[in-house]
Amino acid sequence: MDKIDELDRKILRIITQSARIPFKDVAEKCGVSRAAVHQRVQKMFDNGVITGSSYHVEPKMLGYQLCVYIGITMEKASMYNQIIAALEEIPEVVEAQYTLGAYGLLLKVFAHDNEHLMYILNTRIQAIPGVANTETLTTLAQPIFRQLPIEL
Repeated sequence: MDKIDELDRKILRIITQSARIPFKDVAEKCGVSRAAVHQRVQKMFDNGVITGSSYHVEPKMLGYQLCVYIGITMEKASMYNQIIAALEEIPEVVEAQYTLGAYGLLLKVFAHDNEHLMYILNTRIQAIPGVANTETLTTLAQPIFRQLPIEL
């Protein structure tokens, strides 16, 4: 997809505000048919503009009281693929970013409590071959959680 047009952006703005909104309501707001909305959304999925549709589950409701970010220093950057493969086996690791700067990887991790976090760090993450060092930052609150704005 070369670029998205004004109608695509309008559709995106509406569906990112409420993923459960029926296409007929989106169509009414955009002044087009339901079929047109369906076709455009499908095309945006096919072209990677929209990468998923899921519900956000509040981790605390599942017993995860801690959210931390863990910076990882790797022994060698060439170990990246092996480290990522090992991290994918840890369900509490919900996000990993390959970064420039102080850390080679930055992880977002959820834990039930301090004891669970210590287990994840000591037994799982720090035991991965190629992980040289970790630094943990504990979050206290998440005052901003949003999608990028869809500009017309």
